[in-house]
Amino acid sequence: MDFLAFFVSLPTRQSAGRMRVWRALRGLGCAALRDGVFLLPELPQQVAALSQVADEVRSVQGTAELFRLGGRDERQQAEIVALFDRGPDYARLLEAMAGAERGDARTLRALRRELGALVAIDYFPGEARRQAEDALAALEASISGEPRKVTGKLRRLASADFQGRTWATRRNLWVDRMASAWLIRRFIDRKASFLWLGDPIRCPKKALGFDFDGATFTHLDGRVTFEVLAASFGLDSDPAIVRIAAIVHCLDVGGVPVAEAAGIEAVLAGARAAATNDDRLLAVASRIFDSLYRNYQEERTP
Repeated sequence: MDFLAFFVSLPTRQSAGRMRVWRALRGLGCAALRDGVFLLPELPQQVAALSQVADEVRSVQGTAELFRLGGRDERQQAEIVALFDRGPDYARLLEAMAGAERGDARTLRALRRELGALVAIDYFPGEARRQAEDALAALEASISGEPRKVTGKLRRLASADFQGRTWATRRNLWVDRMASAWLIRRFIDRKASFLWLGDPIRCPKKALGFDFDGATFTHLDGRVTFEVLAASFGLDSDPAIVRIAAIVHCLDVGGVPVAEAAGIEAVLAGARAAATNDDRLLAVASRIFDSLYRNYQEERTP
C-alpha cells in the first residue's frame, strides 16, 4: 500500500488557523512522520479530504503539498504502518469503559460514539479493536440489560396465530422496546396486553417475551428486536416499517447513522421523562411512531 504524504507549513501568527488545521489532520487520523509531514493511506476519500485541508492551509498564508510515499522494503513499510497503531487509544477507551460499569445510557452513547470515531480512523485494525468492541458490548449488556446477540433461523409467522396474547418485556421502556410494543399492537396483535417486567427471569410461561435474553422475540443475527418482529410477521416489505427499523437499530445498537435518529431520540427521551409509568409512555410513544409511519407513507405517495 502507498501512502499520502502531506507537507504543511503554517505561519506562527495564525494561531486560530493552525488549530483548525491540526484538528482536521487529527480528525482524519493522520500519522506524523516528522514535524510538518503527515501520512494517510492512499484512498480516494483521503485525497479529497487532504485537498480540503490544503485549501485551509493556504487560506491562512501557509504552504501545503501532497505527495505519494511508500516503503522501500517490507521493514520500512511495517515501520510506516506502525505509525498508525491505535492500540494506546483503544487502551484509554477500555479504561473509560472499566470506569463506567455503573454508568447510564448517556455514558454508553458517549462511549459508543468515541469507539465509532476511533474505528473510523483505524486503518489497520487488529486485536485491540476487537477487544474494545467486545468490551463495549459486554458493558452495554451489563448496564442496560440489553439482550446479547444470538444466531439462529428466523421463522415466518402468521399474526392470526398471535391474537389477544400477553406480551412481556423489561420495564422502563426505551427505543427498541417502545417501537416493538407499538409494532405488536399496531400490526401483529391489536388486542395485545403488556407486562412490564422488573426481572425477565420471572416472565410468566404463557406470556410472549420480547427484547431480553431467552425471550421468544429478541436480537438475532445482528437484528434488533423490532427488526426480528417485523421480519417474522412479514412486515419488512413495508418501506415505512423499514425506515423506522433503521432508526430503531441506530438508536439501540449503533451502526449506520440515520439523519432523523437524533431528533426521534430527543422526542422519545422527553416522553419518557414526562411519563409516570410504562403504560402511559407506550401511549405517547405509539402516537409518535404512528406519526412517523404516516409521514414515511405519505413521502412515497406521488
